Amino acid sequence: MKRYGARRPAGALVALAAASGLLLSGCSGGSDSGSRAGDASYDRLGGGPAPSPAPDAPRGPGGQYDGERREGEQDSGDVSPAPDHLSTFALDVDTASYGYARRTLAEGRLPDPSTVRPEEFVNSFRQDYDRPGGDGFTVTVDGARTGEKNWSLVRVGLATRAAEPSGRRPPAALTFVIDVSGSMAEPGRLDLAKESLGTMTDRLRDDDSVALVTFSDEAEAVLPMTGLGGNRGEIHDAIDSLEPTDSTNLGAGVETGYETAVEGLREGATNRVVLVSDALANTGETEADAILERIAGSRREHGVTLFGVGVGSDYGDALMEKLADRGDGHTVYVSDEQDARKAFCEQLPRAIELTARDAMAQVAFDPGTVAAFRLVGYDNRRVADEDFRDDGVDGGEVGPGHTVTALYAVRTRPGAEGHLATATVRWLDPGSRTPHEETGDVETGGLAGSVWRASGGLAVSATAAYFADALRSPGHRHSALPGAPGLGELAERAGSLADRTEDDDVRELAEAIRRADRLE
Repeated sequence: MKRYGARRPAGALVALAAASGLLLSGCSGGSDSGSRAGDASYDRLGGGPAPSPAPDAPRGPGGQYDGERREGEQDSGDVSPAPDHLSTFALDVDTASYGYARRTLAEGRLPDPSTVRPEEFVNSFRQDYDRPGGDGFTVTVDGARTGEKNWSLVRVGLATRAAEPSGRRPPAALTFVIDVSGSMAEPGRLDLAKESLGTMTDRLRDDDSVALVTFSDEAEAVLPMTGLGGNRGEIHDAIDSLEPTDSTNLGAGVETGYETAVEGLREGATNRVVLVSDALANTGETEADAILERIAGSRREHGVTLFGVGVGSDYGDALMEKLADRGDGHTVYVSDEQDARKAFCEQLPRAIELTARDAMAQVAFDPGTVAAFRLVGYDNRRVADEDFRDDGVDGGEVGPGHTVTALYAVRTRPGAEGHLATATVRWLDPGSRTPHEETGDVETGGLAGSVWRASGGLAVSATAAYFADALRSPGHRHSALPGAPGLGELAERAGSLADRTEDDDVRELAEAIRRADRLE
């Protein structure tokens, strides 16, 4: 494994692309959705067509992973219309998909495969990456062999600097948009939001400020932007007054929230809208694109970003995820007091400050050693390869204390040795919008002998990815990734990993896998 903090010339990938162009027949083309669509779940690197599996080819233990997508399986690969050596995606630190899956399993139901996003499972766990001394990223690239011949899992890890103590961050101007529709009366929705908001109000600084907007069939600004100093009692009273009422006009809530945020805009502060909802929109505008179009000016001109907090056993996952992704923010899901404390007292404070805007990663695989690869997840975050250095293309927003992990299934050429891949992260300075890049790479010799004996962070990432991929595969029994064990064996391995790492979050992962196995 190699970690690099030094900057590599931006032309390094260009040179590699030019050299590999002699070997490869083409690169991915651009479209409105970059490289997001296609009819295969992997990319080949000049190796010719891989053999198609028989219709009844086995999967999981004893089955040979060949990179083909099985019938009914979601597309989760870095797809391009021609052989390619590049994979490009916008950074994402969402975790809502994993939180919602845990809630669903705890209630005795398997999650809908459409709500399972593997990258959010993977990014729900702490990582051991080195961190930079200042703004920007470190890049860690490592990997390990799987049980399938010539197939490995390669991890690309990006980390920002540690979060500053609360007293040293910029002040925050937070507009809370709270869903008070009838569905929020269910225990674990509005009651949980009110308790969490009250706790957070006590923890915010005197120079922070908050506004409060509610929505049901209509939206109402309950509290204008109000400084915390000397006004905590008034803010608590506004929170305590929230009661569930009628239907869910989420579009009106978001629009009024952004209007309130702009009216209370504070120069030198982080201005953010925090949406708390089950996202079950049933009145007014219900489409994410139309809702975002209404507040496009606020987002672009004033840089107001969105933090989505999902609640409820029935949850509009797709709508909330789209709003956050295209609203330059991210989402979390809370199902109990522990989740809520983490979201409002740990994750939201980290999101107050930004260290990188429009951040993207591009991984260049060496065609001399790599025959095929597949990016695990990031289906909604794909970027056309040629747009990597186009600073007008939307990327991800990342704050201090964050890590971002991407996993690839990689098939190496038989007997290949040497350079495997180079990962580059590119981002804009939040203030000056000056572009920066950092790189890291990995050799074939840097791959651990087995993913199950790899470092704790890599093994946890692999376990989370195998679990997510199994949940969105037909039958929910085996992942479509190489070397995947069945859910029963995966639960045992997760339990052993929890003992090795002494990590309560990994114990919860093991229990979630056991529940999924029992439900089958």
